[in-house]
Amino acid sequence: MYKIFTANSKTEKRLKNYLHAKKDIKDKLERLKINPRKELGAHPLHGRLKGKWGCWLGSNIRMIYSIDDINYRIIVEAVGSHKIY
Repeated sequence: MYKIFTANSKTEKRLKNYLHAKKDIKDKLERLKINPRKELGAHPLHGRLKGKWGCWLGSNIRMIYSIDDINYRIIVEAVGSHKIY
């Protein structure tokens, strides 16, 4: 199982705010820890975000993350509306 980390304090704060506002996001992140490439509509990103992944956390909440398979880590790069892409 993977563990979730944030890339910086700004991302950590935004993620905590979303977790506080929408309780179902915690369950979604737990599912993502099991399989970060298949859950929540996960998809590889292209262009300037190549090498990163995106997924859906709610009606207008998206998350960009990278996957470290060696250390079993999911590094959250950004959380927000579709504009984060």
